[in-house]
Amino acid sequence: MHNPDITFFSVKTEINEMISLSAVQEKFILHWGEMGTRWGINRTVAQVHALLYIWPEPLNAEEIRLALSVARSNVSNSLKELNGWGLLRTIQKLGDRKDHFATLDDPWEMFRIVGNERKRREMDPTAAMLAECLDEQKKVRNADLHTEKRLSDMKDFFDDTMGCFDKLNILPTSMLRKLTKMTDKVLKLFPL
Repeated sequence: MHNPDITFFSVKTEINEMISLSAVQEKFILHWGEMGTRWGINRTVAQVHALLYIWPEPLNAEEIRLALSVARSNVSNSLKELNGWGLLRTIQKLGDRKDHFATLDDPWEMFRIVGNERKRREMDPTAAMLAECLDEQKKVRNADLHTEKRLSDMKDFFDDTMGCFDKLNILPTSMLRKLTKMTDKVLKLFPL
């Protein structure tokens, strides 16, 4: 006779063994989650990303949930957030109806995507707001020159840094890697 409790237990044990994390993996996942909160990203989102980054194969939502000991809803929301950032790949496995998930392998490409997304979400709206404020400030009858100067300085900073970012961002990843390795040589060209 088939005992459903035994079947469930053996399946759960098999999944738990399959996603057993080493101490190093746990350390990385916990740290990535903590760093995520400092960057303004939900801890679980960052932990799911870390797990997918270090795990050798794509994982389904249940495997992620068991590995991180988090609620299904947390996993679902985290996967949606990672997908919104463009950091998630959904993979189908033959004979399995569940979606499996992976993230990018190349940290350079990951950070390029994150940088682009942060620029789009944070820097671009701020630069637009600064331009609007400056336009409004210039139309004011008794303009506050101190405020105008500060806004102008801030807009110049945003324009310069975003321009530099855009120029670097169009370079192929291989060239960016070479450029970062040349940083010391480039800095020597500028006396301090």
